Amino acid sequence: MRSIIEKAWEDRSLLALPETIQAIEHVIEEIDKGIIRVAEPLENGEWQVNEWVKKAVVMYFPIRKMETIEVGPFEFHDKMALKKNYASLGVRVVPHAIARYGAFVASGVIMMPSYINIGAYVDSGTMVDTWATVGSCAQIGKDVHLSGGVGIGGVLEPLQAAPVIIEDGAFIGSRCIVVEGVRVGKEAVLGANVVLTKSTKIIDVTGNEPVEHKGYVPERSVVIPGSYTKSFPAGDFQVPCALIIGQRKASTDLKTSLNDALREHQVAV
Repeated sequence: MRSIIEKAWEDRSLLALPETIQAIEHVIEEIDKGIIRVAEPLENGEWQVNEWVKKAVVMYFPIRKMETIEVGPFEFHDKMALKKNYASLGVRVVPHAIARYGAFVASGVIMMPSYINIGAYVDSGTMVDTWATVGSCAQIGKDVHLSGGVGIGGVLEPLQAAPVIIEDGAFIGSRCIVVEGVRVGKEAVLGANVVLTKSTKIIDVTGNEPVEHKGYVPERSVVIPGSYTKSFPAGDFQVPCALIIGQRKASTDLKTSLNDALREHQVAV
């Protein structure tokens, strides 16, 4: 499959061939079932992006035709089918939650009225809360809580770009935005309204000197919105950043640990 997809990527005329169409559709089916992933964790704790899988997702769009989808009184007009058979998958889906076919949603996931896009991976025990969105190819770990209105960015191109990764046990507070391939480490806590892009400064202020990160929130960090002063030709202005103000303690009772962290640091979620 990989060879066929790589060739079609270089020569789009091959998209007309039955074997190319079959290969792309097979990849999307395996993404939907969680057999293959756009990105996967390695033993050393880093993540590997499978560009050829992302290529299959991108090329799935041109081989699909627009069609009308009717769900009760609701009507949609799109190229992508919706995910089905939630009961057999063990997923709780509250109206009006939607996941596209080609997104993996594991058993035990709860989808409040929310949206999960093609290529995404949402692992077991995760709550996708009201009006939260999980963008294309985003990777969400086990027992994650995406609070109300959270925006997890999607990425299809450029191919080498990593998707947003939210690791196991993380808590993403209300109205947070995480985009551009930012990775949030295991059991980290983002307070309400934290915005993380690839260029956002993530500053650990728990020690005597600030320690700066970009594109990665370390495991068990407690993070709140902040700002710093930056000089421009027109003057000095405040620029948004994120502040690591503490650590979520390692504990067997993660829920208690989370509540303690929020109370201790007075973090809004």
